[in-house]
Amino acid sequence: MELRPLVASLGLLAGTLAAVASGTTAQAATQAATQAATTVYVAPSGTEDAAGTLADPTTLASAISRVAAGGTIYLRGGTYAYGQTVTVPQGANGTASARTTITPYASEKPVLNFAAQSENSSNRGLQVNGSYWHIKGIVVEHAGDNGIYIGGSNNIVERTVTRFNRDTGLQLGRISSSTPASQWPANNLILSAESHDNADSDGEDADGFAAKLTTGTGNVFRYAVSHHNIDDGWDLYTKTETGAIGPVTVEDSLAYGNGTLSDGTVNDNGDRNGYKLGGDGIAVDHVVRRSIAFKNGHHGFTYNSNPGTMAISSNLSVDNAERNYSFDKGTSVFRSNTSCRFTVSGSNDKTVGNADSSNQFWTGTNGSRCSSYSGALGWSFASDGKLAVTLGGKAVTL
Repeated sequence: MELRPLVASLGLLAGTLAAVASGTTAQAATQAATQAATTVYVAPSGTEDAAGTLADPTTLASAISRVAAGGTIYLRGGTYAYGQTVTVPQGANGTASARTTITPYASEKPVLNFAAQSENSSNRGLQVNGSYWHIKGIVVEHAGDNGIYIGGSNNIVERTVTRFNRDTGLQLGRISSSTPASQWPANNLILSAESHDNADSDGEDADGFAAKLTTGTGNVFRYAVSHHNIDDGWDLYTKTETGAIGPVTVEDSLAYGNGTLSDGTVNDNGDRNGYKLGGDGIAVDHVVRRSIAFKNGHHGFTYNSNPGTMAISSNLSVDNAERNYSFDKGTSVFRSNTSCRFTVSGSNDKTVGNADSSNQFWTGTNGSRCSSYSGALGWSFASDGKLAVTLGGKAVTL
């Protein structure tokens, strides 16, 4: 008659042991998830609730939400099909000593494809509103607006390709219309990046790279290549409503074929410059050095109504359709620039400002340096990310 209490006691003991085991398992899972937050793996077939390990990869949006500051998100190779913007939110920051990184796994090639988006200003591809991130080695294509948009500060965007997007391939600008000028994106480095064949339906907005309208100080483009975009290679436009932007540095870079897509498409609405450096008569003292403009559809380098004191030095401009250098007013300083014409007649350069005899501008004849710059254009990124350019098979050194 005492069996029932004994059975009950044994059942209670079993339940207690099961609870302990369950708690231990949950604790282990929590610890594993915490450890995984410093390294999260993503794959095209990943799922939102996956562990984020190499064997059980998650999605990019989920990885962004769970990665620790200074952690790394590894993207497996393949095509990621998206219909909505992927956003690094404001406040999700790395640190100055440890940026949070998005990078390919090993030597794989991740492609973020946003072809499902319609053309609309709200349909960006990858939007980085956080600060101290390092975005490296990814392709972003077919977004309904910008391929990559940087609203945060102190970010590095390296060895990316932005292509076939329906606005500027890679653009810097404020996060929202209410963002104060003190919080406009600043101190971002765009490094060894390529942007090409970006085109909007109107043919007048899609540039390769842009730091325009609402950007802070200290933004730099280095070893970057912009080609065959429907509008400009670089656009540093300003307008009266938002005022001056911070000075931008473009160095050791290349703009060619802008104004004409790779398939030959041209839109007369496009400005088609290599480097467009202003707008609305607002003075900003940009720095452009050791960069090349080659066969763009309008000007090579143009002040575009920027009357500031820009530093324009050691650049090369070849066979652009109108002027190789077009600076109608201002106090810019020109040093050691070269302008050459071989197959495109164009117009004489105009360089109002401080220009000395170290420059060789084109006013009907080529200078002595042009003998080194004839022939077909070639370029590549070296293993260290530096841009290597050849003309006629000869290395270009500026």
